[in-house]
Amino acid sequence: METWSEITATVIFFGVITLIATERLHLTIAAFLGAMLLIFLHVLTLEEAIGYIGKSHATLALFFGVMVMVRAFEPTKIFEYLATQMVIMAKGEGWRLLLGIVAITTPICAMLPNATTVMLLAPLIPTLAQEINVNFVPLLILMVFTANSAGLLTLVGDPATFIVGSSINISFLDYLLKLSLGGVVAIATIVVMLPRLFPKTWNKKLDNLNQLPHPVVNHPRMLLLGGIVVALVLVMFMVGEQLPVPISPAAIALLGAVLCLLLTHHSGIDTVHNILRDVDWSTLIFFMSVFVLIGGLQETGVISDASVLLAALIGQNIALGSILLLFVVGLLSSLIPNIPLVVAMVPLLKEYLVNVNLAGPDLLSPNFAGQVPPETFPLFAAMMFGATLGGNGTLVGASSNIVAAGIAEQHGKPISFKTFLAYGLPMMGLQLITISLFMVIRFFL
Repeated sequence: METWSEITATVIFFGVITLIATERLHLTIAAFLGAMLLIFLHVLTLEEAIGYIGKSHATLALFFGVMVMVRAFEPTKIFEYLATQMVIMAKGEGWRLLLGIVAITTPICAMLPNATTVMLLAPLIPTLAQEINVNFVPLLILMVFTANSAGLLTLVGDPATFIVGSSINISFLDYLLKLSLGGVVAIATIVVMLPRLFPKTWNKKLDNLNQLPHPVVNHPRMLLLGGIVVALVLVMFMVGEQLPVPISPAAIALLGAVLCLLLTHHSGIDTVHNILRDVDWSTLIFFMSVFVLIGGLQETGVISDASVLLAALIGQNIALGSILLLFVVGLLSSLIPNIPLVVAMVPLLKEYLVNVNLAGPDLLSPNFAGQVPPETFPLFAAMMFGATLGGNGTLVGASSNIVAAGIAEQHGKPISFKTFLAYGLPMMGLQLITISLFMVIRFFL
């Protein structure tokens, strides 16, 4: 029975990936269908499926809260105004605009979760692209690449990095000293690739900036009060979990959402019904379904069995294991959203270390508060780098990718799996190669 369940969970998971990759079904429908098949074929009960969604409630709440905040600001026309200002600052030159997107996204994603940053900044892109007469899809993809890569600059920049770092109790400062340079390498790789991946935009030049539309910001009082709310939310994102009574990013996002709803409703510029109607429910349902699909692999022991294979391949060779793990996790992360992937992979890696006697059994304790043996640290670094940069490979590789796809679809230009792959595959491949060289120099020379 266990073998049947393992085979079923595996076939359904890769079947969903195939349907998404071949674009036979919309990605939300494919994932939702796969999750329901797990339930109706008794691989998971409905209660277990809901339990796996519940374990990831923080991610869903964070996304929902930020979506509501962004939508609440639409009547003010602030996104159109800022997009015009970006074109003017770039002097109408495409190469300046591309570098500007990288420069604006990078520092924000170093401190905020990358999907959150994409939700906040992506509404600028369609208007900005329209003003210089280019397709906005490549610009959204560039923002996603930058957001994912910049998440490696600090411990809190990417959820996957934070999950792995927390599991081995690495501090914010230790991360900066040991691994932040890897994030710099990843961003530098993007900059080098700009003229090759985005040649049309790179060579674009808008001669007459005076012909640009000059949108006027509406409802300045609402914008001022809403700006205060957003500033408070951003500050709380950075310090909330360090307060004497910790406040999670998810709770902060939900508080920001309800305050923006309150402002919008009482100012009369929009209705609660309209705002909630326009929330990207498709993206939220996709994530819930993916959490169930990963839960099926966990529940049936597929992921646990993989630790045995890992031990057989690597043995006690940390250098070989780190590079192999970097590419394996990178490839897996291009197929599986990196948040659920690292949630599943961290216990697998710890179990492998105990099995090959590189760490004591206390490493497997849920209350583990020590440090991993220094010689095994590169393995966890490889997982951080691989999970984050692998997310640049395909449309389903990272949460920020799915968020960007949802925004593109709302603006009438869905990002297809093949379109993203044409940009993502070369970017992911080159970034994994450059990061592997960084790891060799940093840890093994």
